[in-house]
Amino acid sequence: MAAPLEVIVSSDAGSQLWNCTVFDLHSGSSLLSYRGGNSASRSLEVLRGEFLLSAQLGKNFINVWEIQRKDQLQQKIVCPGVVTCLTVSPDGLFLAVGVSEAVYLWEVCTGKLLSVLSRHYQDVTCLKFTDDSSHFVSAGKDNLALVWSLTSVIQLDVNHAPEPRHVLSRHSLPITDLHCGLMGAQARVATASLDQTVKVWELSSGELLLSVLFDVEIMSVTFDPCEYFLFCGGSDGNIFQVSLCSQSLSRDKSFQSEPEGNQVFKGHRNLVTCLSVSMDGTLLLSGSHDETVRLWDVQSKQSIRCLTHKGPVTNAVIMAAPANMFLPDSRPAVPLPRFNRHLNASDGETADVCVRPGLHTQVEEETYLQKAEKLHSLMNAVTNKAVFGDGENTKVRIAELEEEVQTLKKVNKDLYEFSTQLLTKHT
Repeated sequence: MAAPLEVIVSSDAGSQLWNCTVFDLHSGSSLLSYRGGNSASRSLEVLRGEFLLSAQLGKNFINVWEIQRKDQLQQKIVCPGVVTCLTVSPDGLFLAVGVSEAVYLWEVCTGKLLSVLSRHYQDVTCLKFTDDSSHFVSAGKDNLALVWSLTSVIQLDVNHAPEPRHVLSRHSLPITDLHCGLMGAQARVATASLDQTVKVWELSSGELLLSVLFDVEIMSVTFDPCEYFLFCGGSDGNIFQVSLCSQSLSRDKSFQSEPEGNQVFKGHRNLVTCLSVSMDGTLLLSGSHDETVRLWDVQSKQSIRCLTHKGPVTNAVIMAAPANMFLPDSRPAVPLPRFNRHLNASDGETADVCVRPGLHTQVEEETYLQKAEKLHSLMNAVTNKAVFGDGENTKVRIAELEEEVQTLKKVNKDLYEFSTQLLTKHT
């Protein structure tokens, strides 16, 4: 059987036989089970397509499996306290973990603890990176959602605590879930709260774009990939679909008073804890405290599959199947290091300084093509006798510049071919 393109990964709080399970998206058959403990809510992540991470329910450590070794925990990442949520950057470079009211940020390649962010006043409930790994958002029981720029958090000056780029403070009760859309720093962010509202924000400005009021508390939220619809999981078991393309859409609206474009998925008997949408936007996945995971057809609002669990569902997500997941003989390209538990590597831990090239110069650094264009413009200026004047020196300088342009073009071509081979190898 060929490896599936998309899979369902889910976990619950009651199973004694496995931690999380992988199901085929279209047939519902169980493909893999990862053993060892139980996963906390909003803590199940895949790192670099090679490791599966999940925070142990009610404990101070993170379980780590090699993605293809389902029966053996590879290691445990010990944290300073009980982990409430975690997220990994899509580029696989950083791990962010919520512990009480603080956010801990690690560099994956070294295990170095880079920063501890203590701007929340109560427990952090959810964390999410943007799809370009440039920002992440933290939300908590203090009703706040904070937008963090990664480059401002990773700094060498330990005397000045990083400040969030935006403070989203329009909720009146604890935030239960958040979802970051696509488009990196220009993304839209949705936050759900016990105050019975879901709010949509513009990440770049922190501006509130939309607030939808419901009759029940909202426990989970997500967009479809095209961001045509907003899906909101209620405490009564219903899932509400809000159209984001309605012509009558105003900034403040009530779900019940504006029924056009609004739909309800009915089937769960308890609060809906997690939501996820397939890549083509046609299927919706939901997990609930009624110990089931349901797959829905978005167009018809019908439940097409129900996966029974042994306890309240803590995580349920549709994801692209990692290439190594169904290859038992594969191994991670780089093993995970030991993760430091303290800033500045105190308490006897190593104090290696890691240089991260380009993190603070991402905008200013020129690409090879830009350098080539600049050299080309210089050559034109030389030809016009505006820089170096007449004579033999001009001809020599032109030859040098032409040689450098060709070198840069060759380097750029080699990088492109290497990237193509790397991507082809992993697909």
